[in-house]
Amino acid sequence: MAHIKIENLVKAYENRRKQRRKGDPVSVGEMIKVLDNINLEFADGEMVCILGPSGCGKSTMLKILAGFDTATSGRILVDGREVKEPTSDYIFVFQHSGLLPWMTVWQNVELGLRHMEDAAQKEAQIQEYIDMVELTNSEQHYPHQLSGGMQRRAELARALVVNPDMLIMDEPFTGLDFLTRMKMREEVVNMHEFIGKSILMVTHDIDDALVMADHIVVMGDNPTQVKMDRLLRFDRPRDVSTGELAEIRDEIYFMLGVSYVV
Repeated sequence: MAHIKIENLVKAYENRRKQRRKGDPVSVGEMIKVLDNINLEFADGEMVCILGPSGCGKSTMLKILAGFDTATSGRILVDGREVKEPTSDYIFVFQHSGLLPWMTVWQNVELGLRHMEDAAQKEAQIQEYIDMVELTNSEQHYPHQLSGGMQRRAELARALVVNPDMLIMDEPFTGLDFLTRMKMREEVVNMHEFIGKSILMVTHDIDDALVMADHIVVMGDNPTQVKMDRLLRFDRPRDVSTGELAEIRDEIYFMLGVSYVV
């Protein structure tokens, strides 16, 4: 598990355009601030969902948390240690499929355990996680033989088999049809309750966040700041159409620039 603390996080990029565009407030060569003084804290084992408009820096923040990018200033601490580089303790599931197409489901999941010497233990652990994501009997299938939802489940099995302290997911349901999305949402919630690990997930779907999250963060403005940082202590399964959750839902829509919900 992982206790996460984001302190005064700022991320800026240099404006590399050759010519200044009309109406552009930033001159060529100046720094464009993406994240502006972000301060957040997440407890061990929380499911955190991060919302916000496209381009607001959600994925950038996760990449800094995973060690794939660096902050301009500020820092991120996990269990008291500053994140400075990637580690196998924090597994990142990217927005688009990261399965290796020339490998079967079994071989893809096995990648995380390639250094394990006990062959019997390795085989048992691979099978355990393939079974957990309901891909039993699909072990020898290649990614192109799987549906979008099955590919996502295979990615989750590959991420979880190494028993990471933290799972980071960047829009993991992108491209899935409605029914598959609903099923994956339920599976991730069940998996989170089973493994008890910290999970951080970027999503554009407000209902996904309200149904899944223990902790919800809404980001916005330009440069990006935290507009909502709220714990969701509601029993599951959840109905977001009534009660306090419906009120939070309306508040988030309004916060993101939609004044009504159809």
